[in-house]
Amino acid sequence: MGRDDRFPVWEAALGAGVAAVFAAGLVGVYLSMPDSDYSFLKLPHNLQELQILTGHLENYTSDYTLQVLVGYCAVYIFMQTFMIPGTIFMSLLAGALFGQLRGVALVVFAASAGASSCYFLSKMIGKPLVFSLWPDKLTFFQKQVARRRQKLLNYMLFLRVTPTLPNTFINLASPIVDVPYHTFLLATLIGLIPAAYVTVRAGIALGELTSLSDLYDTQSVALLFLIGVVSVTPALLGKDEAQEKTPEIAAPTS
Repeated sequence: MGRDDRFPVWEAALGAGVAAVFAAGLVGVYLSMPDSDYSFLKLPHNLQELQILTGHLENYTSDYTLQVLVGYCAVYIFMQTFMIPGTIFMSLLAGALFGQLRGVALVVFAASAGASSCYFLSKMIGKPLVFSLWPDKLTFFQKQVARRRQKLLNYMLFLRVTPTLPNTFINLASPIVDVPYHTFLLATLIGLIPAAYVTVRAGIALGELTSLSDLYDTQSVALLFLIGVVSVTPALLGKDEAQEKTPEIAAPTS
């Protein structure tokens, strides 16, 4: 195995650390909470279930703030790592329980940690899955990354702010097309802030929501679009430094 193919020790350690924090957090929350009926604790699949969950958790948040914070982060990171749908409800929950500022910080932290876990997991074992699920998207993504290598942060910011590519795909495919982790992480931390702000703000008025379509009004959509255009403009204006043929990714062998 060549030097470039080896999984760097510091990245392996960071991935293992995230997993350890997740496991320790769940165990710590379980052991520190009072004896009670926790049958209401389940991942919400709609706004009605989320409103019920919020009503119960509000009773615990004031007295067991740390436990609720750790439990929230552990669940969010787990969902992001293993591509479990429903993180939008977790973002709404952050707004309902913790308010605007703390809610946005919490969502950005948990989403970035979960995306990082997914990145490392994909770097180790995800190549066959990505090739199987998104062969065409992977080819497109690889070519775009190669063309915009010198302005890669701007391009990754654009992807995070806009729905050009699904976030799950970005998390899984980035290590395969050689997006450096520091670029991936910085783009994730910054790029998730606008959407987190919109969702957390909506969570503060959770009782007034009737559907998820209420989250994005014309002003919010226009703001996200503007941020996306601004973030990608330097990459579009810069020269495509990789005009030569982009090397194709070798398909995994069985």
